Amino acid sequence: MIKVTGLTKDYGLRRAVENLTFTASKGEILGFLGPNGAGKTTTMRILTGYIPPTSGKVEIGGFDIVDKSIEARRLIGYLPETVPLYNDMTVFDYLMFMANLRNIKQAEDRVDEVLEMVHMEERAEGFVGNLSKGMRQRVGLAQAILHKPEVLILDEPTIGLDPAQIIEVRKIIQELGTEHTVLLSTHILSEAQQVCNRLLIINKGHIVAEDTPEQLQSRLTGSKHITLRVRCGAEDMVPVIHDLPGISSVRLMDENTLEFETSVNQDARPDVARAVISSGLDLLEMTQDTMSLEEIFLQLTRDDFPVLPQESVSASTGEELEEKEE
Repeated sequence: MIKVTGLTKDYGLRRAVENLTFTASKGEILGFLGPNGAGKTTTMRILTGYIPPTSGKVEIGGFDIVDKSIEARRLIGYLPETVPLYNDMTVFDYLMFMANLRNIKQAEDRVDEVLEMVHMEERAEGFVGNLSKGMRQRVGLAQAILHKPEVLILDEPTIGLDPAQIIEVRKIIQELGTEHTVLLSTHILSEAQQVCNRLLIINKGHIVAEDTPEQLQSRLTGSKHITLRVRCGAEDMVPVIHDLPGISSVRLMDENTLEFETSVNQDARPDVARAVISSGLDLLEMTQDTMSLEEIFLQLTRDDFPVLPQESVSASTGEELEEKEE
């Protein structure tokens, strides 16, 4: 488990991160997102014990990263953006070298296990220098999980990979996320949406949002936009749907299509479906329109977006965000 409380880091007069507070639990993949210069790298370096914080506290598996640094770092598996590998070693020899550095018992058996986990068994005797970018990422991931860490910190694990390699690495991360605490930094927003259980978005050293992708979409839009398609007779359904509970507005788009809005906390689709069928119309499609993760990210990290108090970023509704902007 990762527990961060009031984390602040200054570089001289420049404050890189300020008062970050968040947690990540076992079995959770937490996506760590933000534009360049937002403070992601600084935060990850503090979490791995590479640099100390100016103030605040970081606990890894209950150990303070400053006061109990060795104990905390034993629980961490780290995959940096650029994996430091020895090109003149074979994959097996490199992993054996890393296993011996960590004093892993029955090292050969463990190396065989992780090679199987990252699907590199057939490349074990190949030289690291001859591997593709994707294969090198897998070797880096293998060394990160050699010692069975409780916490995995992965910095851009799929950067530079081709589509097939990205899919493979994502599957591995999802499998690891069932048994580890995973903090995943990425610039690929679709990846975060597909892989992560929860997202933490940082901008200008502050956390601006922390929630599931679905909840972020609801909070920022403030309402649900739903498109309804019937075979014909959409015009007749406008007054019927407008009178249903939770419907705030209805718009006729054409003879087959209409759009309606509901409050974030209410799902009116079952009532709408029953109303359409009771009216004798053929229901062809009903889809909910949502903000894409890219739109969410751009809105939260724009220059004029207000910095919210830490305690509000994971609980604010869309209406509260709009009030703070005003």
